[in-house]
Amino acid sequence: MVAVNYVGEELWSYFNAPWEKRVDLAWQLMEIAEQLTNNDFEFALYLLDVSFDNFAVGPRDGKVIIVDAENVLVADKRLIRQNKPENWDVWYESKFDDCDKEACLSFSKEILCARATVDHNYYAVCQNLLSRHATWRGTSGGLLHDPPSEIAKDGRLEALLDECANPKKRYGRFQAAKELREYLAQLSNNVR
Repeated sequence: MVAVNYVGEELWSYFNAPWEKRVDLAWQLMEIAEQLTNNDFEFALYLLDVSFDNFAVGPRDGKVIIVDAENVLVADKRLIRQNKPENWDVWYESKFDDCDKEACLSFSKEILCARATVDHNYYAVCQNLLSRHATWRGTSGGLLHDPPSEIAKDGRLEALLDECANPKKRYGRFQAAKELREYLAQLSNNVR
């Protein structure tokens, strides 16, 4: 027996929504990535299967909801700090995966469970949902495709998305994710 509940349209149905709506959804996705990575419970929940079909948007409140969480890795950060496995305190940067399939992610379960500071959720959301590297159902460009001309001309959004998906600087994704969350919040507030 399987029980299911309709919580809203899948994220994919918002791929061509108005820019303002897509910015708000992108901000929510980055906030989810942050909350799953850093929280008061000291448990990191790493999403191992991130695609447009695994998220939905509530019809009443417009909130992004994870609807398929069968591939989640739980890491006890308190235990990692206590046991101090080799390199536990070295920040872990997920490697960009430029594959020719949809929703690709490269990761090591062993490393995710042995490091206290990991950028995996930011990587997963940026690469598979937001950036130009995101491909799904024959499309590319991610949820933030075709920004308004003044935002495209500025170049900041594209630079943050690129650094978040495929960092050029050491620990660049950590900083890009933080700045991207702030920038999307600013854009979202400006359009409301």
